[in-house]
Amino acid sequence: MTRRTLLAAGAAALTLPRVAHAAAPKSVRVGYIGDFPNASLFAVANDQKLWEPEGLVPDLKVFTNGPIQVQAMGAGSLDFGTIGPGALWLPASGRAKVVAINDVGFSDRLIAQPGIASIADLKGKKVGVPQGTSGDMILRLGLAKAGLTIKDMQVVPMDPSTVVAAFSSGQIDGAGIWNPLVDVIRRRVPDLKELAANRDFYPDVSFVNAVVARNEVVSGDPDLARSFVSVVKKAIDYRAANLDRTVELTSALIHVPVDVLMPVAKSRLLLTSAQLDAFTRDGTVDRWLGRFNAMFKEFGTVADPLPPNQYYDGKLFLSA
Repeated sequence: MTRRTLLAAGAAALTLPRVAHAAAPKSVRVGYIGDFPNASLFAVANDQKLWEPEGLVPDLKVFTNGPIQVQAMGAGSLDFGTIGPGALWLPASGRAKVVAINDVGFSDRLIAQPGIASIADLKGKKVGVPQGTSGDMILRLGLAKAGLTIKDMQVVPMDPSTVVAAFSSGQIDGAGIWNPLVDVIRRRVPDLKELAANRDFYPDVSFVNAVVARNEVVSGDPDLARSFVSVVKKAIDYRAANLDRTVELTSALIHVPVDVLMPVAKSRLLLTSAQLDAFTRDGTVDRWLGRFNAMFKEFGTVADPLPPNQYYDGKLFLSA
């Protein structure tokens, strides 16, 4: 090969198109509550390998409730999480963004010890509740229906497991709590009284579980947020179409027996991503959140909540 030929070959090589290299996978820190509606999303995502196509590597962390996750986001140690309706006041206060609606729940109960026949009978008594959760919300809604407020009783803030122990041992007279924990308590206190439930207020109040993101993730890395929401939407659809299998997967993830999870799973309104797209477009989701805004304001939780379209990123959800 002559010198001229070698030079020509070298020049040609320099003009060849570059081979594109796949972007490096991104680690994403995800919190979830260790119950069926929240853990099921990530049990499915793991089993169906939904993370890899979106270029994500999940770092999953289990929490007992939503407010602790939002606190972790504020500290910069969590990117995404799941919250119940009682914690929606946090995004309504600007502390996180709702990036997806998970489902609508009917698992919350206001319960009382045997012998307490009505909500009015709780006046002056000791009531345990995990603050900032759906248990807190069902308590407040039930009291309002009876013309009472939390000032009319001794409210004792407790984490969920402590509520179970305290009620079962008779240390508290009532509780705002949810299934499957209510069923756990019922096995120990068979004659407990159910004084209020989600269905008493539906559809005026829809107890939605939501997926939230750290504000800085949504504003600073919208592609990451969109990829994560895409995983969530695919998991939502698989769950709606394969409920029994999803319960099995969730059972394995959170180490709760299938027979305990199944009643909870069947009690929930599990929407598809297409339904949630439609509810986003027609304003249904904003109306759900707006109703909670009104309650948070009424209960004194948030003096001036943001409009739902400022903390629910519907455009992001629709684009994923």
